Amino acid sequence: MFPFFLALKYLRPKRGIASVVTLLSVFGVTIGVAIVIIVRAVFTGFGDTWENKILAFQPHLMVQATNGPVIGHEAAVSEQLEQLPGVKVASPNIATRVLVEYDRHLLAPILLGVDAERAQRSLPIQIDQGSFDLTGDSVVIGVDLARSLGARLGDELEVYSPMNLVKEDEIYLPERLIVSGIFRTGQADYDLNYLFVSLPVGRDLAGLARGANAISLRVEDPQALRPGQGLVADIQHEVDRIYGPGQCTVSTWQQLDSMIFNAVATEKNMMTLLLIFISVVAVFCVVNTIIVITVQKTNEIGLLKSLGFSTGQLTATFVLYGWIQCVIGVALGIGLAFLILHNLQNLVDLLARFGMDVFPKEVYGLDALPWRVVPLEIVQVIVLVVGFCALASFLPAWRAAAMNPVDALRKE
Repeated sequence: MFPFFLALKYLRPKRGIASVVTLLSVFGVTIGVAIVIIVRAVFTGFGDTWENKILAFQPHLMVQATNGPVIGHEAAVSEQLEQLPGVKVASPNIATRVLVEYDRHLLAPILLGVDAERAQRSLPIQIDQGSFDLTGDSVVIGVDLARSLGARLGDELEVYSPMNLVKEDEIYLPERLIVSGIFRTGQADYDLNYLFVSLPVGRDLAGLARGANAISLRVEDPQALRPGQGLVADIQHEVDRIYGPGQCTVSTWQQLDSMIFNAVATEKNMMTLLLIFISVVAVFCVVNTIIVITVQKTNEIGLLKSLGFSTGQLTATFVLYGWIQCVIGVALGIGLAFLILHNLQNLVDLLARFGMDVFPKEVYGLDALPWRVVPLEIVQVIVLVVGFCALASFLPAWRAAAMNPVDALRKE
């Protein structure tokens, strides 16, 4: 207990350079820990946002032909897959990028040929105007796409097939489609970049005589999906039974959008690694504090050693001296991080008033800066900073404690 009480005695604020350096060291650790926690929380929030976007609109599972872009018997297979426990909706679809023209406005959204009834059951679509009617030459477009084109309900759009660029010996005339509905998902990416038509119209524009590009499935628990396991394995077994082994593949939403999640995870890890160096610099400030205090307490160290205190006891004293500073800095850093995170949007809005728009809505498509704190990540920061502090403090503490008591008492 003696090393602990002596370390606390040295930490008592006094007028002098050691007290100033101690306060700066604690402040440095506080700032370093807070920045690491805030950045990791924001990146985690962005990952959650992308995941929610994908799970809300994109399929949870997708069945595609292994060889070729077309899967046949799509309607009958969809009905069979819906009988599997855990499957909510199975919907055949055709997806292709097209060129849409209206009143000399040109855009290139993704056209989805779907079954209207199944699409309404599987997608979070809110109809702002009209209805989700895909009969005949009808088209349902997003609210942002309608605004960009200047199109309204009942207007006629000219939709050009991409097959004109693929097949030089064939000409695909544009389809004239009538806007029967305008939908809203609440996400700018989808409201601007997607439009819906019936499966026959989708086949015409994609250059298909039959079938579909894929069968999209939505399940009750998308977070539990694992490639080759559970429901994914059951669906793979069912399509192998229908089409034959190896004829179709079943992909999860994590696999379909792996690039987005890998990019977010990589950026998060790289940013965390860079910011950890801030905490490391703060730890070296703590080491400097130990060096300063050992120089100031040279005579006291010599006196304690002459009274019989061991080198180990004195080493433990100065290691605890630095370790306590780190613990205080980490605790204050965690508190500061939560304080900033809970007021993060207010800070962003304040910076925007001064012309520093750090989170433009038109770029990210979000109304607020997302964040989520993962307890395990806080534990990792605590272990890393405190552990490194203890290791870095050991060498200067041991060198100070190993001084010859006679030499230490002679120094003024």
